Amino acid sequence: MNLGFASPRDVAGALDAAGYLPDDGIASAAYLAMAMGRPLFVEGDPGVGKTALAHALADITGTPLVRLQCYEGIDASQALYDWDFPRQVLHLRAVGDRLDPSVAEASLYERRFLIARPVLRAIEESPCVLLVDEIDRADDEFEAFLLEVLADNAITIPELGTIRATSPPLVVLTSNRTREVHDALKRRCLYHWIEHPTFAREVEIVRRHLPDVAERLARDVAAVVGALREADLLKPPGIAESIDWTRALHLVGATSLTQQAADVTIGAVLKYHEDQLRAQRDVLPDLLERLA
Repeated sequence: MNLGFASPRDVAGALDAAGYLPDDGIASAAYLAMAMGRPLFVEGDPGVGKTALAHALADITGTPLVRLQCYEGIDASQALYDWDFPRQVLHLRAVGDRLDPSVAEASLYERRFLIARPVLRAIEESPCVLLVDEIDRADDEFEAFLLEVLADNAITIPELGTIRATSPPLVVLTSNRTREVHDALKRRCLYHWIEHPTFAREVEIVRRHLPDVAERLARDVAAVVGALREADLLKPPGIAESIDWTRALHLVGATSLTQQAADVTIGAVLKYHEDQLRAQRDVLPDLLERLA
C-alpha cells in the first residue's frame, strides 16, 4: 500500500503537509513499510510521536485508522470479535417455535450478530492503518496470536469460516519498551527507534502546532524540556508536554520563560510532584538564568 509514494522524500512531504514533521529515518521507515507491505514496529520513549505517526499515515493514505490499545491481560477475543449475546437471545425469542431447533441455532451465528473488534475491523475494512498501540503491555500469548494474524492477514471464525483482507492493512505497532518484545514478532516487522527531536526540530514542531506563540518562548521551552529529559525524572516530558507547556505559558501572557511563569504552569509539563520539586530545585534556576 504505497498509494503513489515513489520515495521517502514523497512520504516526508506528505507527512509534513499532514502536520507531522518527520526526520529522514521516520520517512524512510514509513515508505519501506508501505512499499514492502510489512508491519512497522516503532519503539521510543513515551511522547516521541509514535502514535501520532500512525494517525498521520492514515491521513496521508486517505484510509481509516483502526486502533487496538494493548493492556495487561488483553486476549484474542478482545482484539478479534465477540458474539452479541443479548441480540442473539432476542433473536431466539423472536423466532420462537417457528424454526426447527437446528436451524434456529445456526441462525444465531450469522454475521449480523458478530461484534468486530479492532483486528477483525482492520481485516474487513482494508485498506486501512491498524495501530497496535503499546504492544509491550500485552503478554507472550497475545504476541503469538498477533504474529499469526499478521502472517496470514486473515481470521478464521469457526461458525463463519475464514475472513481474509482484500488488501492487507498497513500495521503500525508501538512500544515504550517497558519489556522486550519477542524476536519472532520483530522479525515479521520493519523496525525503527524514534528519538526525542533535536532542539531545532522541537522548536519547529511547537511552532507548527502553535503559530501564534512568540519564537523566543518556543525556543526557551524546547531548551528547558531538553534539559528536563536529561534530569533522571520519573516521567520525562515528551513532545506533547512541550506543546502543552508552551500553550499554557502563552495563555498566561508569557513571551519568554521566566521562573515565575514556569512555577505557575509547571503542571502542564511535569505530572509528578517529585519531578516538579526536582526541576524547580535542580534544573530550572541555573537554566533560566542562562536563558535570560
